[in-house]
Amino acid sequence: MSSFQLKNGVLTVSVDTSGAGLTSIKDKAGLEYLWQGNPDFWSGQAPILFPICGSLRNGEAKIGDGKSCSMGRHGIARRCEFTLRHLDSDSISLFLHADAETMKSFPYDFELEMTYRVKDRSVIVEHTVKNCGSEVMPYFVGGHPAFNCPLNEGEAFEDYIIEFEKPETAGCPVLTEDGLINVNNRKALLDHASSFGVKHELFYDDALIFDSLESRSASLLHKETQKGIRVDFKDFDYLGIWSSANDGPFVAIEPWSGTSTCSNEDGIFEHKRGVRILGPGQSETLAYTISVL
Repeated sequence: MSSFQLKNGVLTVSVDTSGAGLTSIKDKAGLEYLWQGNPDFWSGQAPILFPICGSLRNGEAKIGDGKSCSMGRHGIARRCEFTLRHLDSDSISLFLHADAETMKSFPYDFELEMTYRVKDRSVIVEHTVKNCGSEVMPYFVGGHPAFNCPLNEGEAFEDYIIEFEKPETAGCPVLTEDGLINVNNRKALLDHASSFGVKHELFYDDALIFDSLESRSASLLHKETQKGIRVDFKDFDYLGIWSSANDGPFVAIEPWSGTSTCSNEDGIFEHKRGVRILGPGQSETLAYTISVL
């Protein structure tokens, strides 16, 4: 594993080749915005979700022409070593190509390239997926960046809010014990409102999954100082917001292209909502941006 730093005079950003995830976002005063991982709460930081977001029923699904796939929550990429493709002072690209090991879980010849660009007070996160094989390839991709909450000493978790760019009337489906979406059980959260207070008990039943937002921007802000971060996710239709159930001092804001398998879906990968399809040789890029406020 190797670690690389990007700098632009405003932000210093670190990325590891193991999983190709962000490991640090600091401003020029040295304030750390990204969760630094703690196994007492959650050892992760900002894993890459591919080729699924969330979970499959029983960890498996039928896929393609008579094939099957099997993998744990959020897929395989986060546990893989990526290879450096490009590096300069304010951008980096790393890639993962399918091999015999990934084929055991996801039977396709793919390339996943992660590119990070530091611009002003923002980090642009690009996921480029390419179908390198001769068959049509279904997939999902997403991000899972977690942020320190509170950011500063003397503040409390409950001093922060989640704020959307537009007023929303949105409920979240309740997750089953194995992380699947129960479409018949939703809890109300927003009623013509653009924000809600952050409370640990919101996450005692796992993540909040927003599947009907008008907004494509969400911020984690101190409710008085308005300091925090914003995530813009125009390329993603779903958003997860999560913290650990044991009162972890962080909040993850997660742009997803799809969700866990829903209770009204069968076991066929291509039937999952939000599935993306690439023909042989095709590629596409989905991006989101993290901005320090």
